[in-house]
Amino acid sequence: MKKFIKSASAVLATASIVGINVAPAVMAWGDNAGGRQTYTLTNCNADYSKCEVSPAMGDKITFNSYTNNPNIGGDERDFVNARVDNGVNDGKQSWQSHEITVEDGQTYIIRLYAHNNNPNGTAATAKDVTLHYTLPTTAGTELSVQGAIDSSNATPSRVWDDVVFKSSNGQSFYLDYIEGSALYENNGIGKNGGVKLSDSIINQAGAKIGYDALDGNVPGCFKYDSYTTIKVKAVYINNSYEVAKTVRKIGDTDKTFKESVDANVGDTVEYQIYYKNTSSQHVDNVMVKDVLPNNMELVKGTTKLYNETNQNGLLYKDDTITTTGINIGSYGVGANAYIRFRAKVVDKSMVCGTNKLVNWGQVGVGKTTLQDNAFVMVKKTEGCDPKPTPTPDPDPTPDDPQPTPVIPTVTPANMPTTGAASIATGVIGAGSIVTAAGYYIASRKSLR
Repeated sequence: MKKFIKSASAVLATASIVGINVAPAVMAWGDNAGGRQTYTLTNCNADYSKCEVSPAMGDKITFNSYTNNPNIGGDERDFVNARVDNGVNDGKQSWQSHEITVEDGQTYIIRLYAHNNNPNGTAATAKDVTLHYTLPTTAGTELSVQGAIDSSNATPSRVWDDVVFKSSNGQSFYLDYIEGSALYENNGIGKNGGVKLSDSIINQAGAKIGYDALDGNVPGCFKYDSYTTIKVKAVYINNSYEVAKTVRKIGDTDKTFKESVDANVGDTVEYQIYYKNTSSQHVDNVMVKDVLPNNMELVKGTTKLYNETNQNGLLYKDDTITTTGINIGSYGVGANAYIRFRAKVVDKSMVCGTNKLVNWGQVGVGKTTLQDNAFVMVKKTEGCDPKPTPTPDPDPTPDDPQPTPVIPTVTPANMPTTGAASIATGVIGAGSIVTAAGYYIASRKSLR
């Protein structure tokens, strides 16, 4: 996943230029066939295990093409919707299928319904069925979340729909995916409370589903339909400071910090978290924390702070950047800082093929925490099946792609001297980003 937020001011400027707002009045379902055949159910029995299909479907496999499915209130093409996560799941919640108004800090559940429409059961099994959620990578007052279903033998091979999240007060916000929240429910493997799906469901790889195993095989008819949900948090942004996260690989001739790098197991990378005070006030006790993904290990004794006072870097010996975080001190108007540390790529839980290791840097000022990510791409081949993995179709892009705003990287030796910095290197206490009572913006379950 690309940057959620580089800075509030940069994102707002981009929104006004590229037209980030989405018009919710337009139905957002579609498919890669340019408009799929639709079907109608007639003469059904009580549990819909037997229905007539019009027109006849034959041996054709297709997803979400019935226009009168009673399970979801009508047209299956409208198969992505959302609601507030209120901790209750009694089947009486109100799902919003087109647009939902969001409040700051509120968590929302996004649901995707998948139904192989062919009535012939296991004789019409869809293969390689994979689900994808596409989350917005920038902030705005209206943000669209798309859900898609892929199958190698279905016609069309991809169908999609979306739901629009809308600001309640005209203030820009972004959607923070809650890691580990993807849940799959059906009458088979997900019958009793559901089964967890990989977080790959929010990137190009997607997540496979199935009836009695997550093997991509989904037979046809109502018995085999399913619901998949993820959770996101709406985070209203402010423009009092900027945060940017980048990475570079140690040993590369190109020493530029970037949004992503390619690496192998055993390589060492250096992460950089950039902070700038863009408010009109002096701020104290700026807190910085980093959340390393699985398969990355901190190289101890490598955390350094660069700012106006510490042009050559101040070494932090306590290695708390990835645990309790560090206090990088006080900053005047316009003052900035860079925090750098190294991490090593290890294989604890990698899968064969490409692994995307997403790393989050978080900066807390008072009760507000902003964050940004960088990622390392690692391709695992050792001990893997040599058979090639099918490459899924690229995510559909109904609208013109929107550029992610980027804050230029400035080397510490040339940092602007626009404000004084008083450094406090003690262990984080009551002012830390993990104690932002009542107003909490973070991106890892361990921080919630």
